[in-house]
Amino acid sequence: MREGPHSTEDINESVGGDLFDRYFTGEHTLTKVAPRTWFVMADYVGLTAFETDEGLLLVDTGTAESAETVHELIRKETDAPLHTVVFTHGHLDHAFGLKPWLDAGEKPRIIAHENLPRRFRTYMKTAPLNSHINSVQFGISEGISWPHEAGEFAWPDTVYQERLTLNLGGERFELFHAKGETDDATWVWAADRKIVCGGDLLAGILPNCGNPQKVQRYPEEWADALEAIASVGADLLLPGHGKVVQGAEVIRERCLNTAAALRAIVEQTLAGLNAGKIHEEILATIEIPPELAKNWYIDPLYDRPEFIARNVIRKYGGWWNGYSSELMAAPMPQRAAEIVKLAGGVEQLAARARELKDSDPALACHLAEWAALGAPESREAHECAIEVFEARAEDEIALMARGIFNHAVRRSEEALEALDEEQGS
Repeated sequence: MREGPHSTEDINESVGGDLFDRYFTGEHTLTKVAPRTWFVMADYVGLTAFETDEGLLLVDTGTAESAETVHELIRKETDAPLHTVVFTHGHLDHAFGLKPWLDAGEKPRIIAHENLPRRFRTYMKTAPLNSHINSVQFGISEGISWPHEAGEFAWPDTVYQERLTLNLGGERFELFHAKGETDDATWVWAADRKIVCGGDLLAGILPNCGNPQKVQRYPEEWADALEAIASVGADLLLPGHGKVVQGAEVIRERCLNTAAALRAIVEQTLAGLNAGKIHEEILATIEIPPELAKNWYIDPLYDRPEFIARNVIRKYGGWWNGYSSELMAAPMPQRAAEIVKLAGGVEQLAARARELKDSDPALACHLAEWAALGAPESREAHECAIEVFEARAEDEIALMARGIFNHAVRRSEEALEALDEEQGS
């Protein structure tokens, strides 16, 4: 990629493949995307360094694991003192890479939205929960430590509410609050350079706005933010994930089309709620309009439209799904054991699950999980669950769904190991 503000080659290339092909490269790269402007990709996270006459402005700092490498990459390009750090949000992959800078004696001011400290405090309360969620979603060992002590966080010394203007070395940088994947999001408009740092608001995939295991997301406000970004006329968009986007028209189109996809999901979900439909009926009808879905940058590689719809339901409605028996339900293992009996035994239930594996994988998963829960001492049940959920995961393109299906596989594999140990003893 050549230096200069608008001389990059193939910067807007369409990328196919799954999420790992796009983001999880395992590489750390630094690219000069404009004069005195560097974009760093650290594994799968993007962050930006702006050199000004007063010093460096860092937009995000990456992960703790990549921090040393990021620091070295930037310091090879500039020795300007670190003046200001802006966090686009408080997630683990964006706001935990400041330590090498501080260890080197830098004393930057740290700026974030006023909701970010609350997010940090929530992390402190829920470290084991977040570790467990990562183990399910990504297959990461629960032994990995999640930050939970106050000293592990880079607390902002400056917070703002809706908008903040920074003047650094005679240049103007505008900070705007947004709600999207989080309620503490910030996007940065480097007006004099015509560059937007979008954080996680535009990442080249369907927005992560539904996540089955995480807190509330905000599809309507996310669409608002994308439309606002589209309106400023940026020549470059530097994302928190994915590739740099070049060209005002390209940026505008991607932002507006992604916003339109989110609004379509919201409108369909609200229409179903207002019509008195139960959740299952609503989810079965959710569809991104074909003229939007055809765009590769709206591929559901991480989240799924029906997951986003569930977040809309959670925002506007209650948690009851519409089936009366589910209001105060019997424990799932108890229900599953009864289903095993009604099926005539675990062998029959497992056989039917395998029969449906290809023609109706969703139903097959129900049967396989009932077998595993209803007959936890049965090798046949767990072998069936492994087979059915492995097949479902292999056919699924959304990373979050695939992670949960693979979690079911691991549970049954662990159950088989435990059975082997019991028999061996």
